[in-house]
Order: sequence, then C-alpha cells, then structure tokens
Amino acid sequence: MQHGWGPQDLSAPQRKALRKVPAAVGLLLEDVESGWVGEVVRTERAGGVRVLVLEDRKGRKKSFPGGFGFLIDGEPVEIVEPGSVPAAPTKQAPQRSASGSVYLANAPARTARAARIWVEGAHDAELVEKVWGHDLRVEGVVVEPLHGVDDLAGAVKDFNPGPQRRLGVLVDHLVTGSKEHRIAQAAMAVPGARGNVLVLGHPYVDVWQAVRPGAVGLDAWPVVPRGEEWKQGILRRLGWPHTTKEDVGLGWKRILSGVRHYGDLEPSLLGRVEELIDFVTSGEA
Repeated sequence: MQHGWGPQDLSAPQRKALRKVPAAVGLLLEDVESGWVGEVVRTERAGGVRVLVLEDRKGRKKSFPGGFGFLIDGEPVEIVEPGSVPAAPTKQAPQRSASGSVYLANAPARTARAARIWVEGAHDAELVEKVWGHDLRVEGVVVEPLHGVDDLAGAVKDFNPGPQRRLGVLVDHLVTGSKEHRIAQAAMAVPGARGNVLVLGHPYVDVWQAVRPGAVGLDAWPVVPRGEEWKQGILRRLGWPHTTKEDVGLGWKRILSGVRHYGDLEPSLLGRVEELIDFVTSGEA
C-alpha cells in the first residue's frame, strides 16, 4: 500500500486520479491496508512526512503517513498537505452519534425487542443512554436498571431467556475472584441462559470511574479507602456537597454533564457496552 506525499512512480501502471483531500482535523478516514477507521485528531511532521493521528470510536489512536491508501465514505482519496490544492466542495462527512456510529437523522425508533440490557443502577442507565441512546433506539433495545445484582440469578430465571429473548447484563467491579464474578457465573448457569445470557463488566468500583477524569476537569479520580462509602468519599474529596442522597444525585449530574461522546469514557466500558448491544441484537431479525 502506497503512503507518502512524494510523486507517483512514473514507471508504475497509470493510477486513476483520486480526489485530493487536504489533511485536516476532523476528517473521518479508513486506512485500506489495516481497516482502521478513525477521526483525524491531529497532524504532525516526522522525517519530512506529514503523519495523521486517527482516533477510533474506542478512543484508541494510531498514526499513518498521509498520501494514498485512504477511504472517505468508501471513496479512495489522496490525503495531501494542507493548502496544496485549491479549496473545493467536498462530500459532507456523515454525522456521528455520541457513540461514534453513523447518525441516522430520519430513522424511526424500532419497536422494542424482547431482548434487554440490564445495568446495575440509574447512573449506569443514564450514562449508557447519553452515549448509546441513538444506537439503542435504532436497534430497538431497552436498557433497564437493576438497582443491585445480589439476586441476579433469580432475576435471570424470571426473565426466561431464549434465542429470541436474549439478555445482556453490565456489572460494576467485575474482576476475577470478586463477589460480582461469582454472581455473574451463577447467572449464566441458570437453565436456558447458555448462549442467551451474557454478563460483562468493567473493573471499576462504580460506573462514575468509567468516565475519564479529564472529562470533568480532573487529573485522576480521588482514592477512597475501603470501608468508606465510595460516592460520598469521592464528592467529599472533590470539595462538592456530599452528605445527602440529593448531593450524590447532583454530583452525578455534574459528572454526566461532562460526557459528550465516547471519547470521554474509558475503553474498558466502551467495549463491554458495544459487545452487549451486538449480543442482544444478534438473536432476533
């Protein structure tokens, strides 16, 4: 695959002229060779070559030399130096939802599937809605808060999962050997759950930590000692009101307001939610 800004090899077969697109932050590109899709978040020069840094929907970044080998909306293009070609009308980049998927402006909400995604509480549900709400409505997936997972196996049994009634569950602090890990294993062992129930989780004590600290102006989340109520401990260390249930709710609203799109969340949460959406939508036409 040819990348780079230099002239084409005149001894090579004639290449069909491609539309020249100046390198610019915000372009959504696909690298043909690797299949990497991402938005240009910055450009820089290295060894005389302009390098494009592409960030994918999971927040991962990868660098590519500019030139040939890129697609925009499926069209092969040549990415050239800024200012090297006269400004010309270009195809409008597709509008993106907060999750990074293509935004379907006129798509009606699909009738809700029998499948469901369960999350531990209201804060988890609000965060999933803010980032994946468009995708969920297009797919007809309902997200429901559980308000605790201690009797997850019983709830799964009552749900009566099956091939056309899949269930995905997102659990906080799901790490090997934890109480939550044992709960998840028991839930997926319920009769009828095999292949129809998927329990995934992130490693954080609470979904608050799955928000990148920078999204709310922090360098890092404060450390709360074991035994102290975690959310109140976080708010107290941030200097925010923390003594009542209302204080906790307002603190969460303040955190949630800093989340604009998938780039404000940790990859360990992004991947799990997208895997659950794929899982519950693969069981129904």
